[in-house]
Amino acid sequence: MTTSTPGPTQVPRHYLMCRPTYFTVSYEINPWMDRARPVDTALAVSQWERLRDVYLDLGHRVEQIAPEPGLPDMVYAANGATVVDGLVYSALFRHPERAPEGPAYLKWFADRGYVTHSADHVNEGEGDLLVAGDVVLAGTGFRTERSAHQEAASLWGREVVTLELVDPRFYHLDTALVVLRGSEGASVAPGGTPSPFLAPLPDGAARPLDPTHPGAARAAAEVPVDLAYYPPAFSPASQELLAERFPDAHHATEADALVLGLNAVSDGRHVVHAPAATHFAGALAERGYETLAVDTSELLRGGGGAKCCTLEIRS
Repeated sequence: MTTSTPGPTQVPRHYLMCRPTYFTVSYEINPWMDRARPVDTALAVSQWERLRDVYLDLGHRVEQIAPEPGLPDMVYAANGATVVDGLVYSALFRHPERAPEGPAYLKWFADRGYVTHSADHVNEGEGDLLVAGDVVLAGTGFRTERSAHQEAASLWGREVVTLELVDPRFYHLDTALVVLRGSEGASVAPGGTPSPFLAPLPDGAARPLDPTHPGAARAAAEVPVDLAYYPPAFSPASQELLAERFPDAHHATEADALVLGLNAVSDGRHVVHAPAATHFAGALAERGYETLAVDTSELLRGGGGAKCCTLEIRS
């Protein structure tokens, strides 16, 4: 796997988002949620629109899934699925309050011709599955089951690296770690060879990668990987693993982590982040990134920031 190299470069992205029309805090399933504090839904919508417009101004493609009444957390699109090489792995939520979101997102993709796979094991989409070059970093500890990591590895033909979260404030991997470069992925399997899998067959097997598939053309391409994370959010063993694989990664401060500064979105050059993560922004600038502070403070009331609102479609 490639490691960080100089010169951040923008890579055009394709995002899926969901307007927070019905956003509120009507239940509590993470430490950020407090039903006693009123939610300003209009403010949440305004902040979300600003986030969407920033992506559009940067030249990225943004599609929208229609929000559904009774699903206030549907705005956190990143939790709805994970898409790698055009193959959609559905979310299967741990909490019943969010369970209907998985089928809603999967239907959106199926209606548009994507190859979809309904998860057999609990996982919460890109909340816990982050593409980093030719591997997938996978969180566990609070939401996603370890068994889902193996399911994802078999589905995509990629190495999936398990990382254990130990602090409930960082209940998803994307609240404690951000892939600054390499989230677009590389169509390679461990060892740098083309992925042997493309899509599941009816019997649960997989068919070999079609050499005419667009992913095959990128199979040998190297994708630089750079990331930032908050070490105390992870178990000692996972901290050691991250240090070994990503020795040049930025270690975020507690102050930046506690404003969900790592729940950021990067296109390889521009990093959209919480305005309160000031030290993080300075560190990114020193590494050559252009930082864009976008206020999502009202959406933080549900435990999410820019990344939670942004599902990356890799096709």
